[in-house]
Parts: sequence; C-alpha cells; structure tokens
Amino acid sequence: MTAPPLLHPLHEDPYLLVFDKPAGLLCVPGRGEDKQDCLSTRAMRQWPDALIVHRLDMGTSGLVVMARGIAMQRALSAAFAERRVHKRYEAVVDGAMPVREDWSLIDAPLMADWPRRPLQKIDPAGKPSVTRWKAVSLLSGEPAATHVLLEPLTGRSHQLRVHLLSIGHPILGDALYGDAALQARAPRLLLHASELGFVHPVTQQDLCFNRPPDFIVSRAISRP
Repeated sequence: MTAPPLLHPLHEDPYLLVFDKPAGLLCVPGRGEDKQDCLSTRAMRQWPDALIVHRLDMGTSGLVVMARGIAMQRALSAAFAERRVHKRYEAVVDGAMPVREDWSLIDAPLMADWPRRPLQKIDPAGKPSVTRWKAVSLLSGEPAATHVLLEPLTGRSHQLRVHLLSIGHPILGDALYGDAALQARAPRLLLHASELGFVHPVTQQDLCFNRPPDFIVSRAISRP
C-alpha cells in the first residue's frame, strides 16, 4: 500500500498547525477501512500531538487549524465556540444572485433529517443557524452561476450548503443536496474555506490566513 503524501502546513509552531485541506480528504476517520485515511491521521504521523479542533466536509477544501496537545485543543475549541474565530468561505452557486456591496443574512434553524442522515434540514425546532453572504460576481457561461462569499456565524453541520439551497442557489457539484444536473456542472463541491483568523492562545499574536480557491481562477468571471 502506498503511503499517503506528507503534509506541508501553511503555519507550524509548538502549539498549533494550519493546513490547506484538499477536496476529497476527510478531516477525521470515517466508517470502513476505505475511510481511514484523513487529515488528522496524516497529521498525527508527522506531529504525534496533533489534535482536531474543527472540521470541513470531505468535499470542502480549505483552511483547517489543528492543536498540538490537549490544552491547546481546549483553548482553540473555546475560541470557535465563543465565535472568536473569523471564518470566510467562497462558493460557486447555481443561478444569478444580485451583486452588491452589502452583506445579506440567512437566519434559518437546522436539524438532522433523521430518515435521510447525514442530511440536514431547516426546521423551526432546529438549532439557531446564521450565515452572512455576499455575491461577488456572475460567472460566464450557461446556466447562470455566481461566485459568493460566505461567513457562517454558527457552525452547524452542512450549514452553508443547506442555507444556500434554501434560498434557491445550491452549490455546484453538491452530491448530497443537488440533483444530477447540478452535480454534473462541477467535478467537485465548489466550496472552499478561504480565510481563517484568530488570536494565538499563547503568543496573543493576531493570525490571519488566506488561501483562495482554485476553482474560481479556472473560470472566466464577468462583473456587472
């Protein structure tokens, strides 16, 4: 069996690591022998004290921070829970969305769709879930598609995917929430965690990481 490739962190210090996770790689092991290769397993081979703090879906690419040791895991987990971490995502969605300077808000509670797990659904009885979004540009070609920025103010499972679907603009390539036509328009889920910012729990340094998605560069963009 071929060994997985070595990880090359964007940031490394004695307390934490920051990676740019590729699409298609799990953050933690899944069920079954074929789902044991993941970001956390690879990281622990190189940094035995590496511990998961937050996750991205398998299909989502982008920035992930991992703690080194239990104390740092607790400190970073608290920062995420208390919304002291800046998170921004970029996506390409179906349809033409209005391009403007101000941000819009999706405030729709989410809960597990138990008969169809792991899917989530909007339900008044669900957990509060809030997402800020802003359309950046319309992309060339047909059917229409839009490049959007997303900032989840809560951290629910599949939040961005379900929220965008709820306003009629599902993410291209979404194999869980999209129909066959939507999936066929992209080779992967076009969702990427492009910005991550927080105060280092030990050094108190302001850390800000930016990693643009490669799927925007590969498409011609037209701005109204």
